[in-house]
Amino acid sequence: MTTAALEPTTLDISGTPRIPLSRLVLVELRKLADTRAGKWLLITIGVITALIIGVFFLTAKTSDRTFLNFVGVTATPQGFLLPVLGILLVTQEWTQRTALVSFTLVPVRSRVMVAKVLAALVAGLAAIALALGIAAVATLLGGADNAWAQIGADDIGKFALLQASGVLQGLAFGLLFLNSAAAIVTYFVLPTAFSIVAGLWKPLEEAAPWVDLGTSQQPLFSGTDLSTDQWLHLATGTLIWVVLPFALGLLRVLRAEVK
Repeated sequence: MTTAALEPTTLDISGTPRIPLSRLVLVELRKLADTRAGKWLLITIGVITALIIGVFFLTAKTSDRTFLNFVGVTATPQGFLLPVLGILLVTQEWTQRTALVSFTLVPVRSRVMVAKVLAALVAGLAAIALALGIAAVATLLGGADNAWAQIGADDIGKFALLQASGVLQGLAFGLLFLNSAAAIVTYFVLPTAFSIVAGLWKPLEEAAPWVDLGTSQQPLFSGTDLSTDQWLHLATGTLIWVVLPFALGLLRVLRAEVK
């Protein structure tokens, strides 16, 4: 007696459209608020931005309550917190063990990484918009003469470039280490230690504008236009401290075994 072998059935999904990139970006933004750390970090960014502007409003002279000054005081606190946001956007996938799910639903890992980059930029722009909005309200209430005269679109662009660079650098360090604690500690310690060494060692001090991102970003805080050399300094500093770690981290993620 013989039995007929059944043909295995297969499901043809070749015609199924892949998940749109816009949806992936929304998912990555949702992940920022899904964890306790991410949620409280977002709240902290909003509260500290409003608080620092409020403190400056109460302590500054009326003549100093300009839009430029209100925006300027938010640069440092946001500059510390936005990179951490970029780090958590990557590392929470590995510490919460959701990377396997993400890369199963979206097998092309590079698309997930693109979505994370865009989500980080969107979050950074939202923080910048919050700072500009609160600063505008404070300026209207401040009563300073010519409160809007000292700032232009180029100054806002410099502020946005500075914050975007920070969040992308955090994202790069997150990709490189895939561990929140290691990435955060290295992000804050390594550039600081490098700046200290550059200040103590003469040859490195002379090269600092080219190799130290903090030094090359200093002209962004000024109200003057950047020269060609200053733009080149910024480009090389960004290449060393943002692009290179990002490339190495991306290579690691694309090749890493997901468990």
